[in-house]
Amino acid sequence: MVELFHSTRSTNIQVTAKQAIRQGIADDGGLFVNDSLGKTLVDVESLPGKSYQEIALEVLSALLPDFTEDELQSCIQGAYGSNFKDEDITPLKSLGMNYVLELFHGPTSAFKDVALQILPRFMAHTTADNAQAESQEDLDANKRVLILTATSGDTGKAALEGFADVDSTGIVVFYPAGQVSEVQRLQMVTQSGSNVGVVAVRGNFDDAQSSVKRIFGDADLASELAASSGTRLSSANSINVGRLVPQVVYYFAAYAQLLFTQEINFGDEVDFIVPTGNFGDILAGYYAKRLGLPVGKLVVASDKNNVLYDFLTTGVYDRNREFFTTISPSMDILISSNLERMLYYFSDGDTELISRLMNDLATTGRYEVPGEIMEKIRSVFDCGWADEDQVRTAIAECWNDNHYVIDPHTACAYHVLSTTEGTPTAPRVILSTASPYKFPRAVLEALGQTAPSSDFECMEDLHALSGMDIPENLRSLEGQSARFTDEIDVADMPDYVRTMAARFAE
Repeated sequence: MVELFHSTRSTNIQVTAKQAIRQGIADDGGLFVNDSLGKTLVDVESLPGKSYQEIALEVLSALLPDFTEDELQSCIQGAYGSNFKDEDITPLKSLGMNYVLELFHGPTSAFKDVALQILPRFMAHTTADNAQAESQEDLDANKRVLILTATSGDTGKAALEGFADVDSTGIVVFYPAGQVSEVQRLQMVTQSGSNVGVVAVRGNFDDAQSSVKRIFGDADLASELAASSGTRLSSANSINVGRLVPQVVYYFAAYAQLLFTQEINFGDEVDFIVPTGNFGDILAGYYAKRLGLPVGKLVVASDKNNVLYDFLTTGVYDRNREFFTTISPSMDILISSNLERMLYYFSDGDTELISRLMNDLATTGRYEVPGEIMEKIRSVFDCGWADEDQVRTAIAECWNDNHYVIDPHTACAYHVLSTTEGTPTAPRVILSTASPYKFPRAVLEALGQTAPSSDFECMEDLHALSGMDIPENLRSLEGQSARFTDEIDVADMPDYVRTMAARFAE
């Protein structure tokens, strides 16, 4: 019997993994979860020496039960090949007594590539579900998928790269105007592909993400798009379970590398320190723990927008606060969507509680979690945060102490590494976020250098200082013309979706 997924807010509608991936978000606005998480465990002891692709097959087989082995093999082999510049896909490097898991060797030099290279391939295998539609009307209304994604910087380019020119699929990326790095912006607005759209939104990431969620929940718009162009909407953000579960794999890959090099023995716990804004990257670590990985603490590393730190220390989630634009823009988030999945599991599947908390968040901007649930959460999760000066100091200290260059997001974790105690005797692994060349100006200045006017000149100066190769996908952006120059208000996003759906259907 195939285990089914349902919303965090209700168990009324049950869907397969393929249907959950194609739909992206539940009709009631909740996120798809599976109550069988952890019933099938991964054989961790067998992993050392296996390739990333082999580890991915074992992990994803446990998480996506209605995908066949052949389907998963096809997705994995297509996603993790020559498009990654390191054969280990996510290599583990030593930082003194600790470690960093490099997640930036994909085609856009950010950790999002690990998931967004495989998500379109998952999507391609969901079309078979359409043949089981109850009526021809249902079949016609699912001919085409339009991916909507709000990005705080890295998801946008990684999603565009993954979905560009994919058959029967269009993608629209919304990013906050003026609140991503220049390199991140150029990566998005120069994207090739006949089925892609990129637009700046006047507002911050939370404004864009909240609007995308409202669009997903607009039943009238969904009916309109189905009738006019045979289009249904889906997501490439980590609210989509198909975007989340590939991230679970690299936790197992990190542990396997530590076992293989005999840094640990089987069963030893490992702490993971994770820069996070939307809570997806660290939630994947919790999924890994449920699948049998010996995880000690999962440590949330926040930037100055430290809403997650305050939540984990007080039990109150409150987005009614000043929003800061920082040098770690991909973490400039006040509404951490994936926290909803975590709360579902720690409340033992109390959908009524989750629905009430999310309603409180929508109406008042805050919610408070019962104390007994927070005690369970704190037994797994720890937290810390870094202000702008601490981020810059962390970049400099990591270079001075290890001759290793990190980007501002990873620097948040490097700072938190020194301010949290961790599990006794457990190795500590930082999950990196992106190549430092995506933020060359901020990194160069943190290293005490005068940054030239051009970000590409900053790349060259950083290369001269560090000797670290500049990724060609970033260096080649210089001189490219922007294909997308639109800038809209948040209120105009639904109309923009209508326009793009019609254009992609032509």
